[in-house]
Amino acid sequence: MTRVVIAGGSGLIGRALTSSLLADGLDVDVLSRDPRRRAGSVADSTRLVGWVPSDPATVARLAAALEGADAVVNLCGMPVGPLPWTAGRRRAIFDSRVISTVRLVEAMARLGPSARPGAFVCASGIDGYTDLDATHATETTDIGATTGFLADVGRAWESSADRATALGVRTVMVRTSFVLARGSGLMQLLALPVRLGLGGRYGSGDQWFSWIHLDDLVATYRLAIADAGIAGPLIAATPHPVRQRELAAALAHVLHRPNWLPLPASVLRLMLREESTLLLGSRRVVPARLLEAGFSFRFINLEMALQEVLGPSAAA
Repeated sequence: MTRVVIAGGSGLIGRALTSSLLADGLDVDVLSRDPRRRAGSVADSTRLVGWVPSDPATVARLAAALEGADAVVNLCGMPVGPLPWTAGRRRAIFDSRVISTVRLVEAMARLGPSARPGAFVCASGIDGYTDLDATHATETTDIGATTGFLADVGRAWESSADRATALGVRTVMVRTSFVLARGSGLMQLLALPVRLGLGGRYGSGDQWFSWIHLDDLVATYRLAIADAGIAGPLIAATPHPVRQRELAAALAHVLHRPNWLPLPASVLRLMLREESTLLLGSRRVVPARLLEAGFSFRFINLEMALQEVLGPSAAA
């Protein structure tokens, strides 16, 4: 393997994955809607290729960029929080994931079979598993009937990606849990109430929280890119989900702050409406396929992962 093309490569996960691939001597091309503005956010040795996912006319240029690549990784997708889910915001969240995926597959379809990428690895989420927590959910759990905006987005996202399979391209959908990472805006939002001394459980605190450290997520993508035996959904989460009250306690311990102020579910639903599912939804997943592949996690203990991300060494 010599060349990987990454859409969304200037984001948090994209930068980390790019650095990892470059460190091993691979060539990395990053698709960017504004190459000049993004030039400072990617490694100097990375080639930036301009594209406009919303414009069907970009497909020809995109096909040229994908031709002969060993793998294409799609990490496009605007953050789902913290702004309210207005109608416009919902459309933007949906389009940023699904339209970019559609364009990538259209570009692959323009190439002859021998020129198509060997693998297409597309980001996805675990929202389809919301409240399916009577037992640990895995890749084989049926998520087709799960209701909710993000579950609908996830199904459309994966359906768009799976069209590459009919083109003879090995396709992997990385169902990603909450990512613990230095420099993550969502991570800082999660920690903010605790830093302010307002930490506590959300609702009952019994809802399950599935998570993964950025280092392990990058390793998951590396495995999905390289392992020809992996296709279809792939859960990116540690084998040990925790209850939300355990998360609250771990955050308070790492940040040396109190953990005393529960927020009633009714208040969160009144304030956030459907977006409250980000805090109250229960997602209990286990990465069965990673474990079957012998994947070795660097971080499986939540408090150790939070210490690495939020502790004194992280701020140094």
